[in-house]
Amino acid sequence: MKRAIDFAAAGLGLAVLGLPMLAIAALIRLTSPGPAVYWSQRVGANNALFAMPKFRTMRIDTPEVATHLLVNPGQWVTPIGRVLRRLSLDELPQLWSVLRGDMSLVGPRPALHSQKDLISLRTAVGVHRLRPGVTGWAQINGRDELPIEEKLKFDWQYLKRRSTGFDLYVLAATVAPVLTGRGVRH
Repeated sequence: MKRAIDFAAAGLGLAVLGLPMLAIAALIRLTSPGPAVYWSQRVGANNALFAMPKFRTMRIDTPEVATHLLVNPGQWVTPIGRVLRRLSLDELPQLWSVLRGDMSLVGPRPALHSQKDLISLRTAVGVHRLRPGVTGWAQINGRDELPIEEKLKFDWQYLKRRSTGFDLYVLAATVAPVLTGRGVRH
């Protein structure tokens, strides 16, 4: 049932948001050199790697590490990148990953392949079995501001509580942090 809902919602989302996504891609290309979409290697269900698309919000010469590991992350953000990140518009291409089955609408956020500590902790408690999500329980409880141990706690809670009703709750609760930009590192 979860996969059917993900597939239908992602297909509808891509159909409805197709033109705005093209406009965002054009703005990215007009305001900074490089491609509009950035593909990063992420860790999916059962620790399998997959290529995850995002609208590019960072300069093309940015080191490939988690944003919190950059000394001065603001120096790497593109002119339009701050707005895209604050409103989570950079995440819209991930609907493609949901449609393909690499991701779900709700689940733990996919780790970068280089986040060995997070991957190891998730594997130890069984969270690695879950399909990663565009949003998740940790995202509505702090997003980028959470230390890894706290993210893991919320990911584990999601593993134990997951259901269609809980997913709908997480999706609805995602709206406020997205509109306010709460918890996003620039």
